[in-house]
Amino acid sequence: MIYVTKLNDEEFVVNADLIEFIEKTPDTVISLTTGKKIVVKETPEEVIERVIQYKRKIFAIERGKEVLE
Repeated sequence: MIYVTKLNDEEFVVNADLIEFIEKTPDTVISLTTGKKIVVKETPEEVIERVIQYKRKIFAIERGKEVLE
């Protein structure tokens, strides 16, 4: 799960595993596998970095290693 911010400054959590693709139109639009689209303040690069950090944390936990932030 990653935190993102809607255009109205409302922060919420998205299931990173449901992200199908990310567009810049010029706003960042996250399209989910469910068909839902979410417009967020973060750049596509920021969303990708958050997904990478989330995945690293999950895989480290699965291997029994602690992740330091």
